[in-house]
Amino acid sequence: MSNRYIRDVVIPAALHMLPGSMDSPEARAMLLAIGLQESKLTYRRQVGGPAHGFWQFEQGGGVVGVLTHAATKGILGGVLADMNQPATSSGCYDAIVDNDILACVFARLLLFTLPDKLPANTQPDEGWRQYVAAWRPGAPRPETWADNFNAAWNLIQGTTIA
Repeated sequence: MSNRYIRDVVIPAALHMLPGSMDSPEARAMLLAIGLQESKLTYRRQVGGPAHGFWQFEQGGGVVGVLTHAATKGILGGVLADMNQPATSSGCYDAIVDNDILACVFARLLLFTLPDKLPANTQPDEGWRQYVAAWRPGAPRPETWADNFNAAWNLIQGTTIA
């Protein structure tokens, strides 16, 4: 899977299913950065773990969180109805392994639960803070974040082809 495919197809399709206010260069960059951080946008199943999708959601964590959060459950309900996808944690968890668009919807909605404005391209530290707050990684790798954040912004700004 190329990063350009995620940038040009998956992210736009996911954001098209959500309110227009959720689409911004900052949102697109964070989605790419987190996908790179979590799975290198390569692994749909966590290596040695239970998480699913390029954004690595666990059934009892992020999946349930987005399904039940007051700010996201109504929006997600509409998306799931449009996709003819049952609004259950097990159904969504199973679906996001292969449904990259749905996995991206979950990722964008999880970011939406954060109270702060998404970071600009000059704010990798704020990006890291928001990523950790939302994803709560079990084995955080701060040493890889800045490179992933910068690569994501380069892809968004069209300065890198990957």
